[in-house]
Amino acid sequence: MNILIFLIPIALFLGGMWLAAFLWSLKSGQYEDMDGAANRIFLPDDDDRPAQEKS
Repeated sequence: MNILIFLIPIALFLGGMWLAAFLWSLKSGQYEDMDGAANRIFLPDDDDRPAQEKS
């Protein structure tokens, strides 16, 4: 039972860290454009690199 003295504060700390990271991601706009990344696969690549010649 003495291990609970260590495990409960560690669990509360990790839960608090997760909550802080989640709230930060909400404030920084990580969930603003949910469809943009899914639709970006259909757009052509805009590479400025010249095409390599086959030799």
